[in-house]
Amino acid sequence: MKRIILTVMASFILTAITNAQTFTLRSKEIGGQGTKKQEFNGFGCEGANVSPQLSWENAPEGTKSFAVTVYDPDAPTGSGFWHWMVFNIPASVKELVSGAGSLDGKLLPANAVQSITDYGIKGFGGPCPPVNHGPHRYIFTVYALKADKLDIDSNTNPAVVGFNFWSNTIQKASIVMYYERKK
Repeated sequence: MKRIILTVMASFILTAITNAQTFTLRSKEIGGQGTKKQEFNGFGCEGANVSPQLSWENAPEGTKSFAVTVYDPDAPTGSGFWHWMVFNIPASVKELVSGAGSLDGKLLPANAVQSITDYGIKGFGGPCPPVNHGPHRYIFTVYALKADKLDIDSNTNPAVVGFNFWSNTIQKASIVMYYERKK
């Protein structure tokens, strides 16, 4: 009898662990490869520079706001390249629509802030790797933050924004898109 009870309990626990929900980031527009739609328009690139639709689910308990970034660790800068930084996204928001990263920010949720990127713009700056440099990784990350508002503004540089994320992150979720330019 003990063996049956232990087997049933073990099965129940294993099922609960297997079905546990995790903080997850998704996109209906991007998969493994970026397209001209996301590619930057400038610096020798001629893309549409449209930020992709992003959605997230199963935010951890205690989340008071979200932030989203796009980072290229393969950029030949010695420190990577920040393509988008948006924060103060209310905890009730679970999606950024396609084009939310436009420079005017009209499609962003109320009170969300886009800070300056390594392009020197306040908004989404799509991929634009050097020609023949190989595929670059573009890491889209959503951060669940314990603060409802970060006390920084749109002129704050990426390193300081990143420090504020780091000190307020409960959990984060990422997806990776690759992009390459060939001659």
